[in-house]
Amino acid sequence: MTTKSSIYIECSGLFKIYKAADLEVVALRGLELTVNRGEIIAIVGASGSGKSTLLNILAGYDAPSAGTIKVGNYDLLQMTNREVVEYRRHEVGFIWQETSRNLFPYLSALENVELPMVISGAPGPERRKRALELLDVVGLAGRAGHKPGQLSGGEQQRVAIAVGLSNEPPLLLADEPTGELDDETGVEVLALLNKVNVDLGTTIIIVTHDPAIATSVGRAVAIRDGKTSTETTREVSFERRLGGDATGTEEFLLVDSAGSVQIPREMLDELRINRRVRVGVKDGKVTLESGD
Repeated sequence: MTTKSSIYIECSGLFKIYKAADLEVVALRGLELTVNRGEIIAIVGASGSGKSTLLNILAGYDAPSAGTIKVGNYDLLQMTNREVVEYRRHEVGFIWQETSRNLFPYLSALENVELPMVISGAPGPERRKRALELLDVVGLAGRAGHKPGQLSGGEQQRVAIAVGLSNEPPLLLADEPTGELDDETGVEVLALLNKVNVDLGTTIIIVTHDPAIATSVGRAVAIRDGKTSTETTREVSFERRLGGDATGTEEFLLVDSAGSVQIPREMLDELRINRRVRVGVKDGKVTLESGD
């Protein structure tokens, strides 16, 4: 059961508008989303749906145009430049899809994990100790001295997860973390993210096109046309293989604070509903009837 005290991320009426010359593109259209502290969820949607825009805003790489978005004690719409730097250093870790964007090629795995702590001013012995512990957590303690070019794609993503966790952020964001990996390696990376979520209590949001990932976490939220449209919950065992069966699967349409809901186009077509609809309540159920 969700309580106000357990909510860690809260988005309400979130808009993002990009302007280029005289053209305006609305990427987010009043999006609403809540994520509990310590939860791991997937955000899914077609290209252009707004999911990457949401992730960039949560990462502090972009600023929302309007609405409310809070992460822990941070109000992302009202942050000063100094608060943005603090937020990105200490509150959130980020994993890019392209393994080459996560790591510096001329640094060893250990040095890459240490780097965020160097920037944050952590003492040398302390950051070395934590970096070695994180490499052990991701199963690469024996590869600490290897540079990215000496590691496989899966090993690079494991190091990237350790880099994302180096400053002990309560939030870890992953943008298509298995997009450049084969299925078997993708299984290993997803299992590691689940392990991090369970062992460290890190809140994790994974943006993905991969339906196998979406079916391997407890909650998947779909974004369509800049708004959250559906939510699927599952009973998931962390020992499951990627894309395996889940029990207790339920899919829900989401109703926002204004009472809006995105009804699938195929349902509207079946009911021959176009622009107008009659809404009623019968036997405790909401009914829709074409008004055209």
